[in-house]
Amino acid sequence: MNYWLVKSEPSTYSWEKFEKDKKAVWDGVRNYAARNNMRAMKKGDLVFFYHSNEGLAIVGIAKVLKEAYQDPTTTDIAWSVVELAPVKSLKKPVTLSELKADKTLASMQIVRLSRLSVSAVTSDEFEKVLKMSETKL
Repeated sequence: MNYWLVKSEPSTYSWEKFEKDKKAVWDGVRNYAARNNMRAMKKGDLVFFYHSNEGLAIVGIAKVLKEAYQDPTTTDIAWSVVELAPVKSLKKPVTLSELKADKTLASMQIVRLSRLSVSAVTSDEFEKVLKMSETKL
């Protein structure tokens, strides 16, 4: 299994809205590195849901329901989407400042490449964030 992180501004698409919807097509990604990360996602992979710009915190865990396919919002074949479903809210959101303060997470893509909207997360990073959030799967 692989682990990922996706970002969304709460005013655009919040964790609460995602939970209410029960699933979502993750579309509109227009960065090649983020797109490549989405194309590497496999069904069942776990994904942190991060509130960007407002909140700046990992707030939940999702899973990949459907692997990458053509983004239906564009005819440009360069862009892909995945389908995600919420799994669980974090007991305690983990803020970007907490991630940056933890030296063991210095290599985490969200810390190093803060503008990347879809990033890879290692298994050690995933477990560390779960521990910081006081959340058990």
